[in-house]
Amino acid sequence: MSTEELPFKWSSIALSAFLPTLLFSTGEGAIIPIVPTIAHSMGAQLAIAGLIASMIMVGEAFGDIPSGWLVARIGERSSMIGAAFVAVIGLAVSTFAPNTFVLGVGILIVGLSTAVFALARHAFMTSFVPQRYRARALSTLGGTFRCGYFVGPFIAAGVINLTGHASSVFWIDIVGCLGAAIVLLVVKDPSEALGAARAVHTARAAHHASARNDAAELDAGREFVAAESHGLFQTIWANRGVLGRLGTGAGLIGAIRASRQVILPLWAVSIGIGDSNTALIIGIAGAIDFALFYSSGQIMDRFGRLASALPSMIGLGLGLIVLSFSHDLPGNVVWFIGIAMFLSLANGIGSGILMTLGSDLADKRNPAPFLGAWRFTGDVGSAAAPLLVSLLTAVASLAIASGVIGVLGLVGAGLLWRYVPRYIPRTVRKPAPKPAI
Repeated sequence: MSTEELPFKWSSIALSAFLPTLLFSTGEGAIIPIVPTIAHSMGAQLAIAGLIASMIMVGEAFGDIPSGWLVARIGERSSMIGAAFVAVIGLAVSTFAPNTFVLGVGILIVGLSTAVFALARHAFMTSFVPQRYRARALSTLGGTFRCGYFVGPFIAAGVINLTGHASSVFWIDIVGCLGAAIVLLVVKDPSEALGAARAVHTARAAHHASARNDAAELDAGREFVAAESHGLFQTIWANRGVLGRLGTGAGLIGAIRASRQVILPLWAVSIGIGDSNTALIIGIAGAIDFALFYSSGQIMDRFGRLASALPSMIGLGLGLIVLSFSHDLPGNVVWFIGIAMFLSLANGIGSGILMTLGSDLADKRNPAPFLGAWRFTGDVGSAAAPLLVSLLTAVASLAIASGVIGVLGLVGAGLLWRYVPRYIPRTVRKPAPKPAI
């Protein structure tokens, strides 16, 4: 029985699905703006500082390969708990790093853990949330990450002012990861509850269903990721047409988003903004980003995916291009603040677009293989672009790097305009019923 026929309540996933994500992302949001500053304080030039900051995205890209295998073997909840504890190890390495190389290794470990954590929750949402609510659910999941990226920098600014040490932000992330693990241990796994509800619903519709089939329904969430443990690159080859066209656009979405997270902190360092002020500015920008997550889902569910994706990419591209000309202007700090806010506005409009497009394009009977390939494609873009930023900063300047990434954003907008399917997922004229509270 399809998820479209199953009863669905937002309250059934609110605490167990979103709270661990919020805690995990709050810790990560605290360190992202400060990692380049910490690297710079250890003697790294801007290009090397950008390279170290990009290790989170590089770790996510490499983590996509084993994450499906891991979740299939030990389950969603155990994988997320394990990811949280592995992230703590990476953060401990970063906290006590004697040099920039060890700092980069610690940040890479955090990125690997993030890939497992994010894949597990994406898999659950695709398996259990009905399609008419999918964009809103995935946008809410994306918004939960954005909420963490909004709250984290404010906490970081306060901790830095209190302790006087930028590296103290790693302790914020350690607390966030441990908090996420505790919640996962205490709160009931939503896949078990919704899997049971699915089995009951199936039993009522088909009184002669076998116990074996009912048991299979209970494991639906884990069946989703089981196939991902095999043949990632075979799946990429089998779907090379759509991944070569729309997947390239998805990769550019990931690229420009990841570049923004590296360019803005580096820009703040280059124009002399202090650690705590950098965290404060990026935190305020994160508030704008976070405020738009549910609106993005409503836009996609009502007007189609392109109505969210296209304005987001155009805005991100133009914002980075304008930033590239602002470094030596009078009032460059004011320019930086304004552009940071504009980039967050553009990014917020596209909240959840990658997860939603991936779920739309995947085979509904067995979505895991394609979804794994789709996530890998996007995360390769997320990993490659910050490395490109570091390279361009080393051979030219940070301004040139910002301009080039901005142009790539406009190219990505063109690909999305050409290849994103023009449809609205809802297939009935009457409004879809609202989920129960």
